[in-house]
Amino acid sequence: MIEFVMLCTPVRRIYNMKKISVIRALCAICVICGYFSGVSLANDMNTPIGMATYLKNKQLPTLKTIDLWESQFGMGLKLTTTHYEIYTTLLDPLMLSQVPGFVESAYRSYQSQLPKPIETSAPLTVYLFANRQQWEVFTKDFVGPAAQIYLKIRAGAYYLNGACVAYNIGRERTFSSLGHEGWHQFNSRLFKYRLPSWLDEGIAMQFETTEYDKGLFTFTPDRNGYRLISLKRTFLKDAIIPLKTLVTLNPGEVVTENDDAVAAFYSQAYALVRFLREDNYGKRLAKYQNLLFDGLNGQWPLSQKNIKIAADRNIPITVDWNHEIGKVLFEHYIDSDYEKIEKEYIVFCRKITYPIRLR
Repeated sequence: MIEFVMLCTPVRRIYNMKKISVIRALCAICVICGYFSGVSLANDMNTPIGMATYLKNKQLPTLKTIDLWESQFGMGLKLTTTHYEIYTTLLDPLMLSQVPGFVESAYRSYQSQLPKPIETSAPLTVYLFANRQQWEVFTKDFVGPAAQIYLKIRAGAYYLNGACVAYNIGRERTFSSLGHEGWHQFNSRLFKYRLPSWLDEGIAMQFETTEYDKGLFTFTPDRNGYRLISLKRTFLKDAIIPLKTLVTLNPGEVVTENDDAVAAFYSQAYALVRFLREDNYGKRLAKYQNLLFDGLNGQWPLSQKNIKIAADRNIPITVDWNHEIGKVLFEHYIDSDYEKIEKEYIVFCRKITYPIRLR
């Protein structure tokens, strides 16, 4: 017999769920203890109890505990790993058996961006819903008046109020979204200073593609076909954003232009992070890591006005702030000779997109 804990409210009151009724609680206890006759729910993977039994029997090394979670959509599961709490209504055995390994692999890879690892004092929260309908209902309550902005996300996930919120769009794409948004969650939780857009988005895209082996994931940014194809098309269309401009932009500035501008920003930011980490056997890797480490510890050389915005995430980021710190940080930590470094960056971009063949 397997024992479960009934959870009615998520940790830290991130989301106010309905209180379970006494009758429903008693029924759940009866089911768990096996007092109902007929088909055993503990063996039915179409039920949360059956799925929990299945996951526990697999003895996944990264999964610490499994609890029942009473969501507004009915019974779900809470999966706890060393660094994450995952609240889910999904009942897909393959995905749920891999999610614990995925988030812990992601956490380890986020750490690799820094010169030395750091530790979290509290678990990171993920909501993974079975379908878009549940995700939309949750988002309307969780986000509040600004929900309509997030509901425009066509397929994927978002990070807000300390939590990653996703829904099932297929194994590969769901994990890609979680890897991307998980980086935003990681640095928002742990870094004293928020990152300029090119750096934050550029790093997040390093966690969109993976290889799976024996319960764990390896992130493979060099196989991110979506970003590489976009980068190739940007070059073919001669729509390259100059490096001096790229490090000052934020996504909101290009969204209002056209799809080519959006693709150029994201693909070039993705390539710039790879360039700083990989080019010429990682000759700029130490500079890149120092940039992040000083952001982590609140040691960037900024004016008092910009420090206040960098440190207080309740203050909205302005276009002017992103323009200024993007330029200041790149020149201080990486290089102030844009003409020289851009030539090397362009060569790197052409090299990584050379194998890409467009139809």
